[in-house]
Amino acid sequence: MAHIALVTGGIGGIGTAICVRLAREGRTVIANCHPSEVEAAESWQQARAAEGLTIPVIAADVASFADCARMVREIEAQFGPVDILVNCAGITRDKTFKKMEPSHWEAVINVNLNSVFNVTRQVWEGMLERGFGRIINISSVNGQRGQFGQANYAAAKAGMHGFTMSLAQEGAAKGVTVNTVSPGYIETAMTLAMDEGVRNSIINGIPMRRMGRPEEVAAAVAFLASDESAYITGANLQINGGLFMH
Repeated sequence: MAHIALVTGGIGGIGTAICVRLAREGRTVIANCHPSEVEAAESWQQARAAEGLTIPVIAADVASFADCARMVREIEAQFGPVDILVNCAGITRDKTFKKMEPSHWEAVINVNLNSVFNVTRQVWEGMLERGFGRIINISSVNGQRGQFGQANYAAAKAGMHGFTMSLAQEGAAKGVTVNTVSPGYIETAMTLAMDEGVRNSIINGIPMRRMGRPEEVAAAVAFLASDESAYITGANLQINGGLFMH
């Protein structure tokens, strides 16, 4: 029986590549989107269907514990228990700290960090009981090195890996692994929309002299979701072209 995978933020740039890769490997993949993205999700599903993939999309606000509980209940009723969870939902509200309002801080912490608790909590006990689970948290290079104007984002992304390491210890003896993937600059609609000069200065600072591809992140996620990675837990896999080495 195919493992069931839930990808939060699944219709975003990196999320899409992860959904496609896991589906091509024979997983039953469910993509989560925000309730405000329902129309975009329909065209996203049509694009996947054109690639020969059927990927259901479920709308839920990952910043809400109650909405995450409903989402997982619906998935379990329709498809079965979630074996693989990829926490990929994320937003930015970049401001220098002196201009950062509580709303900028709270929005990013709620969507990028509290969501990891909200969603994981719904599937954790089932994974422990069944003796199998793969949780992969999509962090960021800026959670490791910090970034000007991103105190909120960097704090949330650093917090994700603290969560990973702690939960990895709780799941290790039960066959549940928890790992972090920290991408650097990846070619998505967001980075392609940057001013060309800004893009070029970023690329010049990357030893590989290019941005990463979403598929390169997805390959790492697929590996961490596989049976072959059963002895890897609590790790932080860096995919950043040499931008930050630790």
